[in-house]
Amino acid sequence: MAKDLTPSSGKIAIPRPAHPHKRQQPLPWHRPKPPDEDPEAPARIKAILASESYALAERDLAFLERDEARGVRLQLEYLKPETLLPEHAIRDTVVVYGSTRIVEPAAARRDVEALRQALAADPHNAALTRKLAVAERILAKSRYYEIARGFGRLVGSSRDKNGSRSKMVIMTGGGPGMMEAANRGAFDAGAKSVGLNINLPHEQYPNPYITPELCFRFHYFALRKMHFLLRAKALVAFPGGFGTMDELFEVLTLVQTRKIQPVPIVLVGEAYWRRAFDVEFLADEGVIDAEDRDLFWFAETADEIWTSILDWYDACDAPLDIER
Repeated sequence: MAKDLTPSSGKIAIPRPAHPHKRQQPLPWHRPKPPDEDPEAPARIKAILASESYALAERDLAFLERDEARGVRLQLEYLKPETLLPEHAIRDTVVVYGSTRIVEPAAARRDVEALRQALAADPHNAALTRKLAVAERILAKSRYYEIARGFGRLVGSSRDKNGSRSKMVIMTGGGPGMMEAANRGAFDAGAKSVGLNINLPHEQYPNPYITPELCFRFHYFALRKMHFLLRAKALVAFPGGFGTMDELFEVLTLVQTRKIQPVPIVLVGEAYWRRAFDVEFLADEGVIDAEDRDLFWFAETADEIWTSILDWYDACDAPLDIER
């Protein structure tokens, strides 16, 4: 209740501020239509409240999954990491690509031994013979798991020139294999690392070494690949298959066409990559220029990868704030 105007003071009476959440008297729409006015009203209101159309659009998952809402979903997949990564001070990343199938050496040896025992019991089984040959090739490549883990440890242990932990963090696709190894190395060093997992028809579980608040799940490969590059200071590709090739060739194309600024691109395992990707053949055939062969280089060890990245920035007269 407002006070009366006080002539002696000349001040206007100010009403008491309204409560921010409650009213003394409810508005008409604060109460449903009572049954004494229409006995069937409560049942009808219940049906309306239960209708999918009445759900808030932002909470209606069935609506958000419709084809017509694809644009909104694309915006959300861009916005969520773009909002949360800066909140966790993630500014610069080293992106690691590589196969989910190249496991740590102990696991690879167990797979080989199990197949050898199975084949010994059924020596004429062609399918087992083929599986064993593949498992032995995976075992031979399992050394890359230790290289990726060592590289993640180097990045995670890096210091800036003031002696503080550097702002550079490992970012991977969040899955097993080479991605797990790089995240695990950062974890070994007590550093944060990022994982950008992908939603697939058969669940891909995130590896257990990603910093929990920095693990994101995507529906769209395109948005996931965009986030790989938005903060990338370097890209490191370990041996891999179609997914690794897709990610690597997109980066090479973007740098080749200068849609993004050049960044270090390191292919780990020259023998593997020269067979999987014959860049000399492409140049000789005239489908790329000779200079495009210099968009990347090869390395074999964790130290070579890290040192070559730092050397690349020194050569550009834009050294990273990393204590060498």
